[in-house]
Amino acid sequence: MTAPKSQAVDEPTDPDVDLHVPAQRQQSWRPQGPIVAVVAIGGAIGACARYGASLLWPASAGTFPWTTLWVNALGCAVIGVFMVIISDVWAAHRLVRPFFGTGVLGGFTTFSTYVVDIQKLVDAGHARTGLAYLAATVLAALAAVCLAVRATRRVLAWRHG
Repeated sequence: MTAPKSQAVDEPTDPDVDLHVPAQRQQSWRPQGPIVAVVAIGGAIGACARYGASLLWPASAGTFPWTTLWVNALGCAVIGVFMVIISDVWAAHRLVRPFFGTGVLGGFTTFSTYVVDIQKLVDAGHARTGLAYLAATVLAALAAVCLAVRATRRVLAWRHG
């Protein structure tokens, strides 16, 4: 019996891995342990911070979810600053980016809650508010990261210039 075309043995499982090369076929997952650990710890910290924001500024049912929008925009701004600093200024330890970028900021920003908020608004008959929230969050997040990157680069250029 032959394997279906979608499960053909010839196809690589990952474009970065060639399973025909023995060294790539026998990779150990052990080196990934510290990365998984720091992402989990950072994620817990970020999620707790987000939860704290939702307790401080709760949104009533059927109203615009401002807290989630501001949390996501703030998280995007911080990732913009962070990426400029670790890319242009500071040679960070290999676990800093997974801890802070993926873990803390991934746990803090909440695009899954954003989608649930939209669904709740639509289900409650507030489709216009849901649509406004849909667009506002994407625009705020993109604007926040772009402005943060530009501002950080300007501050760094001003400090060095």
